[in-house]
Formats: sequence, structure tokens, C-alpha cells
Amino acid sequence: MPLDFEPIDDETGPGETKSNLDLLARLFPDAVVDGTVDIDALRDLLGDDAAPSSAEAFGLRWPGMAEARRLSTLPATGTLLPKPEESVGWDTTRNIVVEGDNLEVLRLLRRGYTNKVDVIYIDPPYNTGNDFVYDDKRTTSRAEHETAAGQRDDEGALQVGEDSDRAQDRRAGASKHAAWLSMMYPRLLVSHHLLSETGVIVVAIDDTEHARLKLLMDRVFGAENFIANIIWQGGRKNDSRYISVGHDYMLIYAKNEGVLRQAETRWREKKPGVDEILARASQIWLSHEDKAVANEAYKKFLKGMAKKGATAGVLRFSNLDESTGRPYNADRDLSAPNLRASGDYDIYHPVTKKAVTRPQGGSGWRMTEESAHRMMEEGLIVFGEDETKVPRGKIFLDEMSDQVAESVFNQERTTAGKALVNLLGEDIFPFPKDTNVVARWLNIVTGNNPDALILDFFAGSGTTGHAVMNLNAADGGSRRYILVQLDEPVSTDSFRSIADITRERLRRAGGKIASSETLDTGNIDTGFRSYHLASSNVRAWDGTPDQLDLLGSVDNLVAGRTTDDLLVEMMLRLGVDLTTPLETREVAGSTLYNLTGTLFAYFGTDITVERASEVAKVLVAWRDEDPGDADTTVVVRDTGFVDSAAKLNFAAAVEQAGFTTVRSI
Repeated sequence: MPLDFEPIDDETGPGETKSNLDLLARLFPDAVVDGTVDIDALRDLLGDDAAPSSAEAFGLRWPGMAEARRLSTLPATGTLLPKPEESVGWDTTRNIVVEGDNLEVLRLLRRGYTNKVDVIYIDPPYNTGNDFVYDDKRTTSRAEHETAAGQRDDEGALQVGEDSDRAQDRRAGASKHAAWLSMMYPRLLVSHHLLSETGVIVVAIDDTEHARLKLLMDRVFGAENFIANIIWQGGRKNDSRYISVGHDYMLIYAKNEGVLRQAETRWREKKPGVDEILARASQIWLSHEDKAVANEAYKKFLKGMAKKGATAGVLRFSNLDESTGRPYNADRDLSAPNLRASGDYDIYHPVTKKAVTRPQGGSGWRMTEESAHRMMEEGLIVFGEDETKVPRGKIFLDEMSDQVAESVFNQERTTAGKALVNLLGEDIFPFPKDTNVVARWLNIVTGNNPDALILDFFAGSGTTGHAVMNLNAADGGSRRYILVQLDEPVSTDSFRSIADITRERLRRAGGKIASSETLDTGNIDTGFRSYHLASSNVRAWDGTPDQLDLLGSVDNLVAGRTTDDLLVEMMLRLGVDLTTPLETREVAGSTLYNLTGTLFAYFGTDITVERASEVAKVLVAWRDEDPGDADTTVVVRDTGFVDSAAKLNFAAAVEQAGFTTVRSI
């Protein structure tokens, strides 16, 4: 009797229909009967929290919404084909660039990356015209939209506003908005699964869809997890008819704001110019023996920092400490906040030896007398020219270098376009995002986490990947990115598609960082792995007579696919990170793959009893070189064995050696 290993395509992932049903069955077994949900029973179990089916609910609705939601629950049917020839540093990089429709790619990534992404940054199509091509194989005509919206009767006759041009405009607009929402909804639903519990999503948008996107984000991520509506003022438009609308938005939501709050999470960023000021202050202090001269040199340098964007709050730190050279200002109020907390004693001026004037209002000092003496000994109190001036405490720049980001900021957009032209050598991508702006907000919302995993599934020219590499170059971090970009064609001889532009930009940006002589770039990941979305390596029967040839169907895999292709599909279906460390050995005419000792894969063909024994022996020996505590899975090619005897021999050998699971593709 032939032995069948459990196929890997029997797996289900989070968010997929089967997994959702299994989860519901575990929570409410009485509501799931024979694999289907008894809605009435579920409503009874939920009690007063379940709204009746006829209840009116607040929220965003549009024709096609239910179908868009269903698309998010479908399991992935495709795979990703590895393209080492398009990649940079394939064997060492942990960055990923995928070419293909992002909905299917997100569904493919769902099993391996659920709850693992730290921040999602996307800049989706703004729906200002024919600027998005994500139809998800379900193009909707205006007539179909009007029928779904109840504007046409059973015979297709338009029932509302037939003679109104304005009504026709409204119908056209409604159809456009509905199509855009149906494109965004399933992608946001799947991305919600990918975010970690402390994860954050940032979505850039303009006025065209801002209001609808806000309601959609409330629905997917929860209004309670809304963080901020950031406004980016990017320039003036003097040719506008009414108002110069030069701003965009960034909507920021947490996966679970309550988790962030419980963890005492506070987002902060360095004040502009602080790092340069601190570095230059140290250099000036060490290079001058006369500390008064050093202080004057520092003041002169500080005046030039205003032109570099340093704010008044930073420029106030205009003196160097007499002992340490640390920039400070004398802005610390030493008065007690109230009479009960005041210290009733005198502080004496170091020159006149007279008691200095106490703070106004009659309150005393905020520190104890002992602390006051210690602060004077350490030079932390700044006195006036005589005792008539109330002394102040020193505040050091390196202790006050962080600030809370504001919800409105200004940054000219033209600089991003010029920078990309300089990098690529030609103007081929209109209106790219600003690398510095994206890097800034990625750093803020990840809490400066140097190990963050960042996802952008509307990658465009690759700004997000470029920003991630710049952040790592700045602080030595190991952040990594996953970018997804549709193979949308472009009208230029230099590139076939936008995805080509994405990859080339990353190559050049990474090369520029790696060649920098001013940075220690040895450990910075400036590479990426390139993949293309494709149909599954496993052929599915489409019902045609041609596929009823049993002898021709013995090999169930698509012609021309390699064992590396099979490996990637196996990793996606089993939920394995695509950048998991990998080792290979050649055994019996094919490659044996080892993923960190917990997963082995062999996709050889024509495996006889002898070859099965050989593969099993190498498998066991390799496993035993570095035995671990984790369960070990072996995946083989379902049609790779010449007969049942070879398959049984292999199964018996690995089972006897203690392998816990054998699967097939």
C-alpha cells in the first residue's frame, strides 16, 4: 500500500478562511456545525453584544465591500521565484524586494511574517486619476457599480438623476472611490495580521481619499488605535485657482495602542543639529588650552548652525561648562514649586559673599541645603554678577537632546525628485517621497529600534528601502526591509517597469553607502534578495482533458522550475522567514537543504531504494552534527520516488532516526 506524506499545501495560515473557522470553533464550538457557522447560535452566544442582522451600523460602506473583505481571507495560490541575478549580496542580506501584485504577495507572506513586522509604511496611489492599476482580477464597470449601489433596476435602467450632469459626475466619483476602497481594504486587512502587537502603520495620502481612508483605517485597525494625522507641507502652488494645497497627510495607527501605553512607550527624536553641535563642542574643547577662547570659538560656530536648521531651543545652549566642556544654558528654575516643598536657607554669592536674592513670591529653594552645596561645588549653579540676581541651574544639551515630534512639518518636495535624478542619472520617476522624511518617521514610530522589520507594499521607487539603509548607516543598526512593487510598465528605454527602478535605486543607494569613507559600513546590510510573484510550482488540474493523461501527470510540478524555486514555495507555505540561514549539500544527484537544523528539504527525482538510503544517511548525519532541541521537519518531492518501496524505505529510515515530521510538495 503506498505511503503518503502530508502535503504542505494542507497548511492554513492566520487570516485565511479555514484558520478563521478553526479559531471560531475553538472559541464557540456550539456555533460551528459540520464545518459551517450557525450564525443564529453565534449571535445567541454573544448575547447583547451581537447586533441583529437588520441593525443600522455606523461606519464606512461601499458597493463591493463584502467581496473586498473576502479577498483578504483567501489563501495564497502563487509562489515567489528567487532571482539571485537581480539581487545584491543574496547569501548575506536580510532585505527583500518582491515584484508582483501586492495583495497576493501579502497573502504569501502572511504565514511566515504574522506578528513580526514592526512598522508598515505605505504611500498608496492617491486616486487622482488613472493612477492605480490594482484591479485584483475583478474590474468593475460604472454600470455594475450603479447596479450594486441600487441605482439601476433589474432591467439595467438608471433610476436616479438621469437628467442631471452633476448626478452623473457624482456617480462617476462614487464608482472611482468604491474601486479605490476595494483595492485598499483587503490589503490593509492582511497587513493587520503582519504587524506585531507593538507595531505601527503609517499611510501617506492626499485630500482625494483622506476622509474615506481615515474611516477605513478606523474599521481595520480600530479608532481606539489612532495615533495622529501628520500634515506634510511640501510647497506653495501659486497657480491654484482657490487655495494653494501643497500638503499631504500621514495617518498613523498602532496595532494595539494599549500595549504601547502599558509599556510606557514614548516616541522621541533628536532635536535638529544636536549631534553635530555636541561633536563640534567636544572637538573645540579638546583643541583649546584656554577654555575662555574655546567658549568664544564655540559661540561663533553655534551662530552658523541656525542656517543648518538648528532650532532656537538648541541654540540656547550657548556656553561650554568650565570643567567638562559640555554645552549648557542657565535656564533651570531653582525655586520650589510651593511653600510646603521649599528649602528655607540662604545661598551666598561666590564673589560678594552675600546672600543672593531668593525667588519671587517668597518661596524657598527646590533642593535641600545639602544638595545646593553639592551643586555649587560641581559648578551646576550659575550666579549673576552680584547677589541681587537670582541664580539659575545649568541644563546640559546632552540631557535635553530629545523632543516630541509635531504633527505638522515643512519640507520642500522638489528636493526628493532632484536627489533621485542625481542617483539614477535621469528623471524617470515623478514625485518620489523624500528619503530623509521617511527615515525620520520610521525612526520615530519604531522608538529608534535598530532591529526593526519594515514593510512597504507600495514600494514605488524604493524610498523606504533607501531610508532604512540610511538609518543603519547613521547608527550602525540592523533594520531590514521588505518591499513589494507591481511590475507596472514605464515609458522609458532604461527600465522595463517600476519594479526595475526600485531595484536599481537600491543597488545604487546601497553601493554609495558601502563605498563611503566616512562610515564604518562593514556590518551594514546594503543588499537585497529579489523575488518575482508567479503561479505555484505545483500544477493544478484545470479540468481540461489534456491533464487527464495519468502518465504525463506523474510529475506534478511546472516545467522549468528549479529546486531553489521549490524551496521558496515550501518556506512560504510552512511559514518560514525567507532570509532564514541556509546550508546545502549535494546528495544523490540533487540538493539537500538545511534551514538552521530544524527543517530539511530534498527535491530530487528518480529516488530508488538505494538513493533513499543514501539521502536518509546524509540527512541523519548532518542533523547529528549539531543536534538541537526543536522538532525537525523533512520535506520531500511527492513524485520524487520511483516506487512505494523507495518511499517506505526513506520514511522508515528517518522515523527510526527520530525525525518527527515528514511532509511533501
